[in-house]
Amino acid sequence: MQYRIIAIVFLFLIGCRQKENAQPIEYTGPLSEAEDVDMLYSEKDRIKMKMKAKKILEFKNGDREFPEGLYLEFYNEFGILTSTLKANQAFYFKEKNEWRGRGKVEVKNLEKQQQLNTEELFWKPHTKKIFTEKFVTIKMENEIIYGTGLDAAQDLAYYTIRNPEGVLEIKD
Repeated sequence: MQYRIIAIVFLFLIGCRQKENAQPIEYTGPLSEAEDVDMLYSEKDRIKMKMKAKKILEFKNGDREFPEGLYLEFYNEFGILTSTLKANQAFYFKEKNEWRGRGKVEVKNLEKQQQLNTEELFWKPHTKKIFTEKFVTIKMENEIIYGTGLDAAQDLAYYTIRNPEGVLEIKD
């Protein structure tokens, strides 16, 4: 009998314990995922840009992540391919309308046969400018320029290296 009273008191004490209310955890991961994406951007029936990505993750705030890389082709007003941009990883910041490429980042100007390499590059589509604070290499037909920090047109039509180095060929 004594054990029954002790068991009943024990059960009563367990039952009176306050229950913890679990707070919901907000999900911050991607809302959607797309694979093997080919997209075309055009204006006035002319292709302006082509984008290829193996995977795109889209978040609630409109940001997009390209964890397996990104490849972009840029076309002029006549629909001719002028330059390309390739990165091992990329991220699009919707609020700033700015892109960031990381890893092995490569920009090629096909008309001038120039190639830019760096480990991180930012691109602002509305200004058509690219920039970085990182080390850059620009290869041209007979020259290679090195430096740290760059501001340039997205197609490398013009650029400024903030701290340049390298050997330049000077023609008479």
